[in-house]
Amino acid sequence: MNPITNIVSPSTGFSRRSFLGLSAGALALASTPRLFAQVTGAGSSEKPLRIALVGYGAQGRVLAESLLKIGDIKLVALCDMWDYARTYGERYFKAAGVDLTGYSDLDEMLAKEKGLDAVIIATPDVFHAPHTNTCLKAGLHVYCEKMMSNTVEGARSMVQTMKETGRLLQIGHQRHSNPRYRFTRERLLGEAKLCGQLTGAQAQWNRAATKDLGWPKKSDIPAATLAHYGFPDMATFRNWRWFKKFGGGPLSDLGAHQIDIFSWFFGRLPSTVIASGGVDFYKTHEWFDNAMVIYEFPQPEGHVARAFYQVQTTTSSGGGYWEQFMGSEGTVRISENPTQTKIYREAAAPSWEEWARKNYLRADVAPVAAAPAADAKVDARETAPLATYGLPITLNKAIHQYHLENFFQAIRGKAKLNCPADEAFRSEYPIFKAIEAIEKRQLITIEEPVV
Repeated sequence: MNPITNIVSPSTGFSRRSFLGLSAGALALASTPRLFAQVTGAGSSEKPLRIALVGYGAQGRVLAESLLKIGDIKLVALCDMWDYARTYGERYFKAAGVDLTGYSDLDEMLAKEKGLDAVIIATPDVFHAPHTNTCLKAGLHVYCEKMMSNTVEGARSMVQTMKETGRLLQIGHQRHSNPRYRFTRERLLGEAKLCGQLTGAQAQWNRAATKDLGWPKKSDIPAATLAHYGFPDMATFRNWRWFKKFGGGPLSDLGAHQIDIFSWFFGRLPSTVIASGGVDFYKTHEWFDNAMVIYEFPQPEGHVARAFYQVQTTTSSGGGYWEQFMGSEGTVRISENPTQTKIYREAAAPSWEEWARKNYLRADVAPVAAAPAADAKVDARETAPLATYGLPITLNKAIHQYHLENFFQAIRGKAKLNCPADEAFRSEYPIFKAIEAIEKRQLITIEEPVV
């Protein structure tokens, strides 16, 4: 029997046996109390859950593709302030056989859609807290995209409202439900400890330079409507991610996914951060177009593991987006892009034959290259080349689908949330501190955040 398919269940998360295989540090984070849906009302039946999607920009469309593939839910409402996006979405869903009602205002939608079970929120970051808090207080469960907010106070309010209302609040760090990430954390780094003593981590998301987003002719939002939501003009509305009033910039948009992995895999928050970044390319933006960050993660064994993160929006050089964890015996590189996922064994490490036999990794993906001739070496102390292995897990669903399914299963009381708001808040807190380190140009100590 394939141990991978036997152990890892995308819809139910860790088995107890596998959970116990985590390191003490990992257990500290994984054991954070999680909320269960109250098994009462509409969410407890096997009738399709009635769902509304709020926000139909780029991320809303990505989530829509996954939602259409999930059974036992019924999309009944779509809300977006921009007529163009909402109409586009209504036509998209109609073509897919989904009959829903469009709204331009969240309050109007909540007033008229009385039978909702849950809301999916994919609006700009600045609206995540008010939209989420409103929906939670209306008795709905909420799946909200990350970052939770563009301010610590906004994110904290979401956790507080989740606790006060007893509703579920899943944050869109979808890697927490990705079977390959869960297997890597639990089995490769936890049970097998393939990397030996973890001494460092690295992650990046590099993108080529791009032009600002435009918009179709005759699709302008009326100035009064833009002003109502705080936007000075259409250009700012379309490119809100670059402006501090509305979002957190690339370190937040992209880094949130990967800095989250540092804390999740290490099982603890970093103790310090130093960072550098600036607006050096896009002269009309407010947020840093490039940033480099170093965190220190104290380890249970007494040493410190350092994690370097960079986000570049002016070059795609460096191989796209990935995270890797490096140790005395090996390195695991993982990405949502499966072609980026590799496992490297140090030449002097103990044999990995046992783990290959158990199908925890795939051997001989890339045979070790022949060593250079002695007279071709520049450094006589050069380390022997690493052997390369593969991760034998292939996904058969879109990357967001697993996380959405976990949310719906939790509503039905059949699973725990893989990324509830209280865990997401702790995970996102170091990103706010990295931004602070850049702005103050100094090392910042990270204390446990108070919710």
